[in-house]
Amino acid sequence: MAEANWYVVHTYSGYENKVMDDITNTIKNRGLQDQILDVMVPVQDVIEVKNGKRKPSKRKLFPGYVIVHMIMNDETWYVVRNTRGVTGFVGPGSKPVPLSPQDLELLTGGAPELELDFEVGDIVTVVADNGYKDQTGVIREIDLEKETVTISIDMFGRETPVELSLTDVRSNN
Repeated sequence: MAEANWYVVHTYSGYENKVMDDITNTIKNRGLQDQILDVMVPVQDVIEVKNGKRKPSKRKLFPGYVIVHMIMNDETWYVVRNTRGVTGFVGPGSKPVPLSPQDLELLTGGAPELELDFEVGDIVTVVADNGYKDQTGVIREIDLEKETVTISIDMFGRETPVELSLTDVRSNN
């Protein structure tokens, strides 16, 4: 019996989830569970920080692509290739190329990415209930690993750097 590999399938942009659902339904209807093992749309967890609030969401890593774990043969190739919304397999000509384990790890792994509604140089307001609440300052540094922001606040006529959590500030933009 042949070995199952992961293959990349190109789809119309915006049809990724529909293609994944259609392939999954076809697997059930045709009894191909032992040949097409998994179908997924590579997504990345994203944490948006807007107005001092954290909101988790998911973002497609590669819009227009779906990955399929399958044993490549004429039947499985035909089923996937002829699914509505699929434009073809990724590979030279009509020959699909399996993903390497390293490529697969890149597609499926990774820590959540932070998306901020501010950047270095922006003016922000402190929203946390601390000694700096309602003060405005200019962002001097953002440390994504520690999830902190360093802002300059005017205290007693001098610029004073203050390190706060990303959720302690709100963009003034």
